[in-house]
Amino acid sequence: MPKTRLPRAAAVSTAAVLALALALTACSRKTGEAGATAASALSHVHGLGLHEEILYVATHQGIHSPGADGAPVLVGDRRDDFMGFAVAADGTFLAGGHPAPGGGGPADLGLISSADAGRSWTEESLGGEVDFHALDTAPGGPVYGYDSANGRLRVTRDRAVWEDRAALRALDIAVSPAAPDTVLATTGSGVARSTDGGRTFAPGAGPVLSYVSWGAADALYGVAPDGVLFRSGDGAASWTRIGPVPGGGPQALTAVDARRLLVATGDGVYESRDAGRTFERRMAVTSGEDGHGEASAPHRSHREARSARLTPRRSPPPPRRRRRPSRPPCPGSPPARSAGCPGRGPRSRRACRR
Repeated sequence: MPKTRLPRAAAVSTAAVLALALALTACSRKTGEAGATAASALSHVHGLGLHEEILYVATHQGIHSPGADGAPVLVGDRRDDFMGFAVAADGTFLAGGHPAPGGGGPADLGLISSADAGRSWTEESLGGEVDFHALDTAPGGPVYGYDSANGRLRVTRDRAVWEDRAALRALDIAVSPAAPDTVLATTGSGVARSTDGGRTFAPGAGPVLSYVSWGAADALYGVAPDGVLFRSGDGAASWTRIGPVPGGGPQALTAVDARRLLVATGDGVYESRDAGRTFERRMAVTSGEDGHGEASAPHRSHREARSARLTPRRSPPPPRRRRRPSRPPCPGSPPARSAGCPGRGPRSRRACRR
């Protein structure tokens, strides 16, 4: 497939207005897996993960991978809205979100996990209580989850008992692979950083980013609302602009390692193996049956709505006051009252008009 070479630039720019477009993603997949069924379309990509060189896409209608012909294939039989999604170092899938319509059960999944790459799922904790829109973990560290409904970071070490940490408004989180107590959160004022396990966060700084992902201790990537890719080698203290990813506004970002990236954008999913300098499209975007395609602007995904709230907006200028024209002075008016009619009664005003 053709590759798109990106221009290199050194300046770090502020983010443009965010309009997250629909996307789906793909990579090579082993075929013939039990429980996989064909899917006609995908919409609302929420997360990307790679396991045994198979790429998994968490969407509004379940988790999918590409089949032998590149068409999306449903993994397992659950069509839940997987809002938060992460693949742990040991291959365990972690997810949160909402059950499929008509599926029964509570409105929020809490934390669920899969030990067989998404074919089956186990309810871990907080079912019916928490809607995790972002999940991340580091080798040997706890699981961090962003509770979007309550605007709070939560942490668990055993996937059963959770601790409440800082309250903040964020879109995505990322945990350092070298320091599990270091957590980043993307906010409307920049990337907020915590070094105490999410108990406190420094104010947001640097470019406004939608998604962040650590590929290595010295390879942190972030993508801005307008699709510009950034890299940091010092844990978000400074950023280098790499260039725009193809396809426009992002929906998901995963750094597999220091050089390999996966990003879902408005017209497909792209993979880079050279630290974001070039990208290859692995699968095109299609619209779902629910009409949440790119052309249907009024229908926005959960992440789109939250992303829009993160983007700083300029206040509109105050409306201009229209000045009423002055009435010509009445003949014979004294100088002190030359701007209007003498007297205050209605008879004086009538006399003036005559």
